[in-house]
Amino acid sequence: MTEQEIAGLDVQAVEGEINRLPEIVACRIVADPLGRPLEVHVLAHPGKHPKQVVRDIQSVALASFGLEIDRRIVSVVQLGPTGADGAEPAAAPLARVSIGAIQSQLEGKRATIRVTLTAGGVEATGFAEGSIATATRLRLVATATLDALRQLHHSAEAIEVEDASIGTVGRQEIVAVALVHVEPPHEYELVGTALARQSPDVATVRAVLDAVNRRISHLPGENPAG
Repeated sequence: MTEQEIAGLDVQAVEGEINRLPEIVACRIVADPLGRPLEVHVLAHPGKHPKQVVRDIQSVALASFGLEIDRRIVSVVQLGPTGADGAEPAAAPLARVSIGAIQSQLEGKRATIRVTLTAGGVEATGFAEGSIATATRLRLVATATLDALRQLHHSAEAIEVEDASIGTVGRQEIVAVALVHVEPPHEYELVGTALARQSPDVATVRAVLDAVNRRISHLPGENPAG
């Protein structure tokens, strides 16, 4: 937007449009005298990762008003859900996690990978950004998968991607993913594999789920339903 367009921007209208997002409880924009957003404070329901909430806000502002909001000025506070006894609701069992979609967007020499997982009726989209280099593609997919998984299982916050690669066993192509789970003072190596029958991307997501499948229910703080 030009300075003239920004000066004529109705900040309250922008707040109102952002408040229409289903995950948003309240939005307050602090602007300078010219109407340029300096701070965007958001109160949101849990469920979506804060990064996704910020991206939704950016999309609404750009699509509705042509306003580009810098993600660095957006502050997201999520309300913690509580059950009848005051305890946090149990997370969906990992066995119910399924792959919703895998998308990629290329901009110059950078790539953004989006992986959507579903579990118990809850959908989560994870993101990863990096080089478009072929050698980094599977690692980005694995990182985006973990980003989505953290939204479904909070205990997965302690897991990081170490490596992801494709190879051949016999006559089959497989994707192998190495993860590390940090539980101070210990670190545990997790390895998962999947046949690359459909595509390396799908196999990478399956390999990540395979790696954490026998571990996540034993992570501290996890209270699986069932």
